[in-house]
Amino acid sequence: MKIAIVGAGAIGGYAGVKLALAGERVTFLARGANLAAIRERGFRLIQSDDTELAARDVQATADYEAAGPQDVVLLAVKTHQLAAVAEAVPRLFGPETLVVTMQNGIPYWYFHRHGGPHEGHCVAAVDPAGVCLRLIPPERVIGCVVYPAAVLVAPGVVRHIEGNRFPVGELDGSASARVRAISESFVRAGLQAPVLDNIRAEIWLKLWGNLTFNPISALTRATLVDICQYPPTRKLAAEMMAEAQSVAQKLGITFRLPIERRIAGAERVGKHKTSMLQDLEAGRVMETDALLGSVLELARMTETAAPAIEAVYALTKLLGQSVAASGPAGGATAAPAERG
Repeated sequence: MKIAIVGAGAIGGYAGVKLALAGERVTFLARGANLAAIRERGFRLIQSDDTELAARDVQATADYEAAGPQDVVLLAVKTHQLAAVAEAVPRLFGPETLVVTMQNGIPYWYFHRHGGPHEGHCVAAVDPAGVCLRLIPPERVIGCVVYPAAVLVAPGVVRHIEGNRFPVGELDGSASARVRAISESFVRAGLQAPVLDNIRAEIWLKLWGNLTFNPISALTRATLVDICQYPPTRKLAAEMMAEAQSVAQKLGITFRLPIERRIAGAERVGKHKTSMLQDLEAGRVMETDALLGSVLELARMTETAAPAIEAVYALTKLLGQSVAASGPAGGATAAPAERG
């Protein structure tokens, strides 16, 4: 298949290299030093065991028109970057082109084929002007939840930390031929990509951790194990998870794990800095609206109280404004990818 990777960073690079080495025709949409490096040397992947792979037979361009129609487009940019590329993405479309969305948080398309009173609602927290909903139509979308952790350590070089799961699913839960084809492509590349009959439930499961540990870590500069082993922040994380669970349940979502088990899983990860803390330290925009604002929007829609999430959202938004005004909170780091 012809596969375009929009967002040639950590996750886009990791998936793109694996797919290219499995025989897919991969084009990276990139800019600047990253684009120059990929064109000159291909894309390198340093695996978790320190062995290296190199995908040299790939295309790289900043020109969406030149890339031309694709079979699949992997949207691997962060949520707050989607609007900036939305105008260009349709240039990659042919009649049957599919778009695999790889963003954290509640996606803009969440209520497409959802059913019920909110059918068709655009999630304004992540798509305030409805640009993505209009230009990247949900009819083309295959949902995907990204669990690997990886870091772009240099232009055209990504280090894989751990994980290889990319569950995928149709928005209506069907096991269509097209979602099976994407799953099979990922599996050929050595990735785990089960076809789920409820991709929204998987989105919530990952978001459950992201919306709690990410902002708490940014506000406190603490790692996952620190948050989980300090009773007040462990309690705060549990309260935020309980509020999110109430919202999700009103939308028909059932969590397959209890809250304490989810927190215990984060604790086992150890001294890991979340992507939001890394973004904060590097002075990058944090995913506050994708991880917290979107949940609060759904809380209002479902008339669900979420005071803990409200408070943490307010603090994190103000923190982001302060960093934007004064500069990074710490030393610059390589661009991270979120982990599960």
